[in-house]
Amino acid sequence: MPAVTPALSPATPGIENYLLVGSDSREGSDPSDPDYANVGGVDTQPGQRSDTLMVLRYDTKNGSVSLMSVPRDLWARIGSGEKFDKINAAYRHGPDTVVRTVQRALNIPIHHYLEVNFQGFKTIVDAIHGVELCVDRASRDKHTGFYIGRHMCKTVNGTQALAFARSRHFEQKYKDEGWKMDATADIGRTARQRKFVASLLKSSARYVAEHPLDAASVMREAASALSVDSGLELVDLARKLRPVADGGTVSHALPVANDMVGNRSIVRLTADATPLLAWFAGTGPEPPPAG
Repeated sequence: MPAVTPALSPATPGIENYLLVGSDSREGSDPSDPDYANVGGVDTQPGQRSDTLMVLRYDTKNGSVSLMSVPRDLWARIGSGEKFDKINAAYRHGPDTVVRTVQRALNIPIHHYLEVNFQGFKTIVDAIHGVELCVDRASRDKHTGFYIGRHMCKTVNGTQALAFARSRHFEQKYKDEGWKMDATADIGRTARQRKFVASLLKSSARYVAEHPLDAASVMREAASALSVDSGLELVDLARKLRPVADGGTVSHALPVANDMVGNRSIVRLTADATPLLAWFAGTGPEPPPAG
């Protein structure tokens, strides 16, 4: 993906920031997939947007890894212009615009870019034979088809993982109240996504460590599923993330507040975001992790 490279930041001492973009593109969708009715294909869901935005911070000094979600509804100037929109609208203008928008909105450097669509996401999960997903009570989303029937940890395949990651109508079952919708909306969704990505990183690193003969196959599947900037070597990234197998990823929620622009519901950064953004900029200490 050479077009994105000129928008990336030069090296920052001590840190490397990777922008992780989940596209809602249905390219490559197979009508025979069990979740095709839920996800759809290019004909039924044309176009694409950024469904997920996260920044992964790698500390080059101690090898630690941090994850921060960027809410889709964050109000931001798009690209290098002055027009405001929800940050996920930047994707329509290309990956270079996404990078410029995120760097400008958060005042942090972005050194590398990784993008995956729905089909690629499933490919990666299935390449490592599933990812462990834990829920604290029975959970479901009738829109995406996600369902786990009780408090448990379960190894999910690519189809089940995507149903969880896409969930916007997440419900959990309470003993006295029955099924209740998650009231935290997109904030809860991004928290679940960070938790899942941390588990995906951990499961990937652990699988490769336990099955070294499969490492080349996993890397081929990942390379086919991901679009990355021209300066990123997936083998090098995998080496850096190897310690994550022990579960060392720290999750951070970007502090935002709800607001309205006309009849549109958006979120804006709050003053509480300053310490976290300084950490991801490499200019301040790490704040306490958030759920």
